Amino acid sequence: MACNLSKGRALNCKDNQGGISRIWITDFDSLGTMTLGSNDEITDATGTATLFQYDLKGSANTMETTATTSRDNGSAFFSTTLSVTLPKLTKEDMKELKLLAYGRPQIIVEDRNSNFLLIGKEHGCELTNATISTGGAMGDMNGYVMEFQSEEVLPPNFCDGATSSNPTAGWTNCTETITVGTNS
Repeated sequence: MACNLSKGRALNCKDNQGGISRIWITDFDSLGTMTLGSNDEITDATGTATLFQYDLKGSANTMETTATTSRDNGSAFFSTTLSVTLPKLTKEDMKELKLLAYGRPQIIVEDRNSNFLLIGKEHGCELTNATISTGGAMGDMNGYVMEFQSEEVLPPNFCDGATSSNPTAGWTNCTETITVGTNS
């Protein structure tokens, strides 16, 4: 296998923002078979998926990917951790938290630069930690902090043709239903 580098990188402009705008969560494998383009971006999918949209605000919502390699084993993989903070406790959200803990969803993340990335493509994501907090003082956090983790052979894949209203818009063979969250 050729592992030769293919390009360099110049110093970028300072027009970038950190953070996440929203995520869409779907049941594992509902996106079906995915087609990867030449840059490992997802260009199509064949599934029928219901994507549940979560709008996010604040600096506590983050996604980090770490590459782990072993010279001795000749292996490499990518661990992605997605941290999501959802203010306000509700009985409906408590039920969804339980379902997320039992499942192995795939999650599409939209960052504040309008990049869309799929985490858990091959193996899904695990809800590895969730905190349900009432807070103590009047201004404390009352809500949920959830941490999802995935381990994959590739880093999260960019989603070709995605938009803020439909993260699978560019995938012509995917049948999707977008379920936008509600206020409670």
